[in-house]
Formats: sequence, structure tokens, C-alpha cells
Amino acid sequence: MAANQPQQQDDDDDDIAAEPTKIFLPHSSQSHLQNGFSHSPPRNGTVDQPVDQRHYLPSIPSTILIRQLPSQGLSFQLWPAATSLVALLDHHRRVSATCPLSPIISAFSRGPDRPLKILELGSGTGLVGIAAALTLGATVTVTDLPHVVPNLQFNADANAGELALHGGTLRVEPLRWGEEADVEGIGRDFDLVLASDVVYHDHLYDPLIKTLHLLLCGADKEKEKKEEQEMVFVMAHLKRWKKEAAFFNRARKLFDVDVIHVDKPCEGSRVGVKVYRFTRKGQRLAQKKC
Repeated sequence: MAANQPQQQDDDDDDIAAEPTKIFLPHSSQSHLQNGFSHSPPRNGTVDQPVDQRHYLPSIPSTILIRQLPSQGLSFQLWPAATSLVALLDHHRRVSATCPLSPIISAFSRGPDRPLKILELGSGTGLVGIAAALTLGATVTVTDLPHVVPNLQFNADANAGELALHGGTLRVEPLRWGEEADVEGIGRDFDLVLASDVVYHDHLYDPLIKTLHLLLCGADKEKEKKEEQEMVFVMAHLKRWKKEAAFFNRARKLFDVDVIHVDKPCEGSRVGVKVYRFTRKGQRLAQKKC
């Protein structure tokens, strides 16, 4: 996957990253081909029917099958930043020495008997979480709003054979951002939190930050006492509006935030997907060789 060098600041003064008609889900066949996707179009030619999508992971090798339900809304479709995060996971599996995710992942490496524990927020179709379980052999919990969970479970079940083959496990749970009870329900025993394209509606900024604070700052106090590597949040994001700077400004009051990777823009866009690392302020990151 071609990429520019990481930038250490946000492009807060940029204009909208994509054309208005493509603001959430730019349907560029070229971008899908570049990221290893193939589509099976709806049988009746409309968006009322499920759309099956296959994503090939060369590093394993394996193919992920994803069912999209376009008529059900944005949560049931693939978002562009998800493909970038999946490509990075595949890159780590193939050539960890050159992958920007590798220093983060290797910091939690504890051997085959203690797989990485990952939580994904706003999982949507579940592509990223499934890819993480497959490429890392990780124990992954994918989450989204309750009405999204049935399709998440469908996709988890559709890939159960591949998950069993490669040693990954997947759990599907509902999680509403900003709800402490939901965080308590899934627990805080995670190493890594993943998300892609979760910063879009401004009324969700504060609930998302609250959930991140409950996860990173709650569990990490106990891990700090035990001198364990603290939880890290990795987020892939395609900028769409200037107002998104408000999310990052609020987040930086609680977390150290830096950019670890930047994709080249897809055709029709002026900016590419950025991948951010969030850690609790003052957290010391373990350094391990890949």
C-alpha cells in the first residue's frame, strides 16, 4: 500500500476532504481494487438487497466475506478508512519491520499462549475486527449499536471457518458510546482498541471521548501498577469537515495523540486516510523489536 510519510499535525485548516456527494462513502471502484476488494452486486440491481464483498489478505492467505446492507444505513456499509486499517494489519503480518503498526503491536507480544486482546469501536460490518483476528491470531471483541449487532454477528459467523483455521477468536457485543454501563459490561481487559471512520457527526464527539476515557484511563491505572504495557487506541480517519478539529482538540486534553501513518489520497479526494495513536497522557510506550 502506497503511503506518504506520517505528519505530526492535523490539517485543521483544510477544506472538505471529499466531494459532497462522496462525503461519507466514496464509491470508487479504483480504490476498492487497490485495497484488494471484489464486489458481488445485488441480484436485482438495487441497493435493497445485500451486497457481498470479499477482501483478500495476501499475508495469510485468506479471504474475508462481508455482507453489506446498504438500505439499512451507513453502519451497514464499508467506510474508506477501514480498508486502510485492514491493509496495515496485512502489512504487519507480511513485513513487520516496515509497518507503522508493528511497534504498537509488538509492545503487547506475549507469546502464542497469550494472544493479543483487541476491542473495536463502531465496528459496522466487522471487517477490521475480523482482519485483526485473522492476521494477529487475536481475541477480538467487535462492537456497535444494538441494531447493528445482528449483521455483525452474521459476518462473524460467515468467517468462522477462517478464524478457526488461523487461531483468531471473535466476540460480538453491543456498545453505546458514552454509556459507562456498556463499558463495564464488556470490561477493560484489552491491549489495543481499534476504530475506523468514527469521527463524523459532531454530536458523537463527546460520547466517543467519554468511552475512550473510560477504557484507556480506567484500566491503565491498574496496568501501570503492575508495570504492564498500557492500552493504546489506534484510529483510522478520513477527514471530511473542518469541524472535526473540535474532536481532536477535546481529545488532546485527555490523551497524547499523534499520527503514525498517512495514505495517499484516492482519486477524487484531496487528503488521504490518517492513522492516529491515542495514549493516556504521560504514558510510556514500551519499545520492542519486531
